[in-house]
Amino acid sequence: MKLAQLDCELEKNQLSGFWRTRVPSHSSEAPYLWKWEPLFDGLLKASETIGIEQAERRAIRLVSPHSPIKSTAHTLQFTFSIVNPGEVAKAHRHNMAAIRFVVQGKGAYTAVHGEKFPMEEGDLILTPNWTWHEHHNESEDPIIWLDGLDGPLIQSLNVLFFEDSEIPEQPITRATGESLSRLGFARTPKSDETQLRGVPFRYCWQETYKALKMMSQGDHDPYDATLLRYINPATGGYTYPTMSCEIQLFTAKQKTKPHRHTSTAIYHVFKGRGRTAVGESHLEWKKGDSFVIPLWQWHSHENPYDEEAILFSINDRPVMEALQLYREELGT
Repeated sequence: MKLAQLDCELEKNQLSGFWRTRVPSHSSEAPYLWKWEPLFDGLLKASETIGIEQAERRAIRLVSPHSPIKSTAHTLQFTFSIVNPGEVAKAHRHNMAAIRFVVQGKGAYTAVHGEKFPMEEGDLILTPNWTWHEHHNESEDPIIWLDGLDGPLIQSLNVLFFEDSEIPEQPITRATGESLSRLGFARTPKSDETQLRGVPFRYCWQETYKALKMMSQGDHDPYDATLLRYINPATGGYTYPTMSCEIQLFTAKQKTKPHRHTSTAIYHVFKGRGRTAVGESHLEWKKGDSFVIPLWQWHSHENPYDEEAILFSINDRPVMEALQLYREELGT
């Protein structure tokens, strides 16, 4: 029997000889940058066109033209949400881990697991997987935040679950700030296994920025400048088992060295402007823009201007480390 004939017979029965398979070389998605202006315009138009009762969430996702799926990256996703004054985005839950980073506005709150978490510009709020959550805007202006989710990863594993609440607003059973009291410097020694997946929490921008400024006055990392990681306050580990949230400050005229790693990162420019070199590409960014750096791409950041720049980001490093797949190479 000839090899071609054998291959044909196997194929008829949905079989394939391994001799036809070659070890594929690494292929990575390309970097991409989304400008703030068209996104902001789209959000405003959506807020005028789509009632909060018409959609589960009034959100716009960032879709990379280089991704094989309709997402920002193959494991993580950025969407931007807008809630008008007086609106309530009703309660639901899903097994995607999600974060909310407030881009614009104040006077709103997110309710998670029975607790209100105020939303001010620069705040980061955690909604761990399978926790009830909804959003309220009690201010006189729209509020906009960035949603970071591990949805693409969960979908690729075919384990995505979603549930609407029977009531639009969950009962508030905890005092505002209770999570901070429970998970602060002094806490009960009793362990809780559910905290390993992440905990509802608010990282106040005022405290985050204070830490950033203080750390920026010391030695800078040659590859990441001044970088802080939002840790799980219950474990001291990554923000979530599937996602790490980070914030970076670049002082005036600061430039980092190139490096690459097997984690994918998505960035949002919270303050200032600068540029990022990714492979052969150069991304020029300013406040409000977002961009993705695919895995295993050489990259470096530069702030050539006189004012500081701040980048918020999420990455999938926890997954890569858990699977023993994380690698990093440092350039010069």
